[in-house]
Amino acid sequence: MRFRKISVSVFLFAAMIAAKPAAAACSNATLTGVFGYFHGRPDGIGGMRAVVGQMTADGQGNVTGSWTMSLNGTVSTGNFTGTYSISKNCTGSITLKNEDFPTADYNIVLDDSHRGFQMIQTDNGTAQPGFALAQGTVTCGLTGKKQTFATNLLGTVITSSATADVATVVGQVTLDGKGNISGTQTSSVGGMISTVSVTGTYTQNADCTGTAQVTPTGSATANFNTVAVNGGKELLLIEIDTSTVIAGTAQE
Repeated sequence: MRFRKISVSVFLFAAMIAAKPAAAACSNATLTGVFGYFHGRPDGIGGMRAVVGQMTADGQGNVTGSWTMSLNGTVSTGNFTGTYSISKNCTGSITLKNEDFPTADYNIVLDDSHRGFQMIQTDNGTAQPGFALAQGTVTCGLTGKKQTFATNLLGTVITSSATADVATVVGQVTLDGKGNISGTQTSSVGGMISTVSVTGTYTQNADCTGTAQVTPTGSATANFNTVAVNGGKELLLIEIDTSTVIAGTAQE
């Protein structure tokens, strides 16, 4: 009787193991939906560069989207098309046409929840890592919903054709849901530290792209293009003022 009980227990345990779902293999269908993304480099071959954009993957190997790029302080915008391929092990590649290069190639690795991916450009003469985050389920626009974000921006301010100052900003800003911004920030530009209040305005379109205009006390207004991700709980930002190569995130 004891042997029988042990045998039944072993059988049930084996059945539970057999019934446990295996880790799902990835495919092109795994990458689907709208994503915000960033890639760039602070210096090096080809100059200082930051790109923030939004892409839509159709689950069948095709992507479309838009981008904002700052290259050595010259800002441009545009649209792209492209293709992608995802392997069973959740690594893959994406080729974008008319984005950073006429044709730009990236290797990517999907995260465990398939809500984003890490990326690196693989064209010779480049050194650009980056990432993408899913837009998720969210209603974008001036909805009246108040949100407070922690911000983190990094890049350079170009002071002449030969020099640039490292610029970093960490702050807390409140978006009132009606287009107004208030908060504080601590910044370091060329090693000069300041902590000041900020005010400003923002817009957000139904597709979750938008703009922000932030004025620190005693300083000029900084202008940004934005992309909302993670169900509206995060923003990707890139400054669009001439002679800056600055980008970062804001997290609720």
